Amino acid sequence: MATAPGPPADGSGPAAPSPADPMAILRSRSYVLGLVLAGAIGVPVSALAYGFLALVSWSQKFLFTELPSDLGFSKAPVWWPLPLLALSGILVALCIRHLPGGGGHSPSEGFKTGSPTPPVDLPGIALAALATLALGAVLGPEAPLIAIGGGLGALAVRLVKKDTPPTAAALIATAGSFAAISTLLGSPLLGAFLLMEAAGLGGAMLGVALLPGLLAAGIGSLVFVGLDSLTGLGTFSLAIPDLPTFTTPTVGMFFWALVLGLLCPAIAWSIYSVARSLRPFVHAHRMLVTPALGLLVAAVAIAFSQITGKDVSELLFSGQSALPGLVTQAGTWSVGALLLLIVGKSLAYGLSLSAFRGGPVFPSMFIGAAVGLVGSHLPGMAVVAGVGIGIGAMCVSMLKLPFTSVLLATVLLSSDGYAVMPLVIVAVVVAHVATAWLPEPSVRLFGQHPEPSPVAVTA
Repeated sequence: MATAPGPPADGSGPAAPSPADPMAILRSRSYVLGLVLAGAIGVPVSALAYGFLALVSWSQKFLFTELPSDLGFSKAPVWWPLPLLALSGILVALCIRHLPGGGGHSPSEGFKTGSPTPPVDLPGIALAALATLALGAVLGPEAPLIAIGGGLGALAVRLVKKDTPPTAAALIATAGSFAAISTLLGSPLLGAFLLMEAAGLGGAMLGVALLPGLLAAGIGSLVFVGLDSLTGLGTFSLAIPDLPTFTTPTVGMFFWALVLGLLCPAIAWSIYSVARSLRPFVHAHRMLVTPALGLLVAAVAIAFSQITGKDVSELLFSGQSALPGLVTQAGTWSVGALLLLIVGKSLAYGLSLSAFRGGPVFPSMFIGAAVGLVGSHLPGMAVVAGVGIGIGAMCVSMLKLPFTSVLLATVLLSSDGYAVMPLVIVAVVVAHVATAWLPEPSVRLFGQHPEPSPVAVTA
């Protein structure tokens, strides 16, 4: 059998290229200029991200609270979510079908980062995300913000210097993504870690690749704080105030961490199975199926509200705004109501993943917190420990990002996070391994239909 030729035995063949020297890159003029550009980009990108989050927050409040009152209702009628979720489906389907970029990648594929978003795709992504988030579908804002921030960073590079090398342009675009979610998860460092782990960054060049993004994230955090002081709208950062003090994990808590670590992958698998089994049908009949799925999400929320007496907002939306109240008012929830919340939110989440556009992080955290609150009723468990374990296990089951999942749970719990961290680590490791053993949820109930290609537009 013939073999491929190798280098000459005397060593006279071409030498392998020497690896890049990180310190030499840091000392280069072009890298310093790249840092300056990343810092400059952080200001407008974070301001636009703040405006987008403020618009989503205002739209949710107006459409679900103020508009019914303006129309003469004492409070929103029971059926109120139905037309809003149907409208969401229509608008999202129109964006996906007729605007460049298809509204961004489908969240049913999991949390992903990729090449910078082409600037021509940005309007479609922003509009599809706004129609999803403002009108009640169960998805979060982080994935659209990452795509929008990266696209704006790429656009800025093109405007400043069209012949920028692809690697340098990608670094600046990534800095835009860092700035866009700089405070959304409660810490700019956590947002940076999410992007780093999702992109698979590592090796000797990790610091070189991350510095522009960290700089943009830090500046973005300052912009968010400054805009909060000017507008009073808030920083839109996820935080849970007034948590009870938690000091010492127990052996019993470690046992329950193992149990919840095995339970959450099964819930995540069920959510993805719902989403992916519907995708072929959505792709084949998007204009009809997406509004119908919106109606189903609304129906699930209405049924939950009528059975439990809780507001539909507990089940609709990403869960970012409802999560602090869920945890701090855990005493007002019965175990039965929490179980219905987990089932209903998971079903609405799976339906939303199949056809709408948004991110998977916040719904995963909310469902995980609800699982943890159920777990807190087990012998020897505490509320704070259960919430941390549930969030960590559910996030890693949905996102498949173990380090980020540990940080999400511990940073969110503030000063209690250090004491809870060992429990969270156990739950995350167990859940991550259990997820790897489960089959990939790719059921096809309605036949095989390819995803239509996005509309081709020349910039």
